[in-house]
Amino acid sequence: MLPEEVKNLVGKVLSTSKFEVEKQSIKRFAEAVGDKNPLYRDEEYARKSRYGSIIAPPGFISSVWFWEDTSGQTPETTALKSTGLLGLMLTLAEAGYPNIIDSGIDYEFFHPVRAGDTLKSTVVIKDIRERKSEEGNLVFLITDTSYTNENGDEVAKTRWTTIHR
Repeated sequence: MLPEEVKNLVGKVLSTSKFEVEKQSIKRFAEAVGDKNPLYRDEEYARKSRYGSIIAPPGFISSVWFWEDTSGQTPETTALKSTGLLGLMLTLAEAGYPNIIDSGIDYEFFHPVRAGDTLKSTVVIKDIRERKSEEGNLVFLITDTSYTNENGDEVAKTRWTTIHR
């Protein structure tokens, strides 16, 4: 059974994080995903483009797991075993939902991410639902994340759904 404290997290900020975007990180990410677009790798090519510099591939922001968590524990998240998304996942595991199925992430992009940007992510719990299935109870977790740059411009937002059983 899902702890009431966890159910009460709906609508709350789960975590805030920040990440300084480095040119080499962009290049390594593009290599790792096999994206050969010169906008992500070739400084001269990118400089001549409408962007004026190397930009990050759209999925680059997905590396949120490696971001520095700047939120710490808050009164709303003290029910969690640790801070942020990892803390919520650990808490769900201890409540009897150790298996996770990534059931999708939707992205919206508004501005390019550039080397030198400092991005801030804010994760909000959109919904936590417990449902019965033939194999036992499931928890559906939906989080919304907003990504802003150092100028306060929203560069992207995501909605991530996971199923826990």
